[in-house]
Amino acid sequence: MAKVCPVTNKGSKVAGGYSNRIRATKFNPTGKVRKQVNLQKKRIFVPEINKTVTVTLSTQALKTITKNGAYKTLKAAGLV
Repeated sequence: MAKVCPVTNKGSKVAGGYSNRIRATKFNPTGKVRKQVNLQKKRIFVPEINKTVTVTLSTQALKTITKNGAYKTLKAAGLV
């Protein structure tokens, strides 16, 4: 299973790593670092279909579900 949120399509990204000591002197990169998305496995009850759905979502998607409702958000993502 890929580390991608199905609702927000958030995935990992490559970021540069700099220490504060290098910032204080001259340009000397420390290399690339892969930043992973914050995924949480949650059981969400959807009252419209009277079922509990287990999904792995990003924390931003959990906030979206709280705001817009579980059925509407999960249906738009194709999970229900």
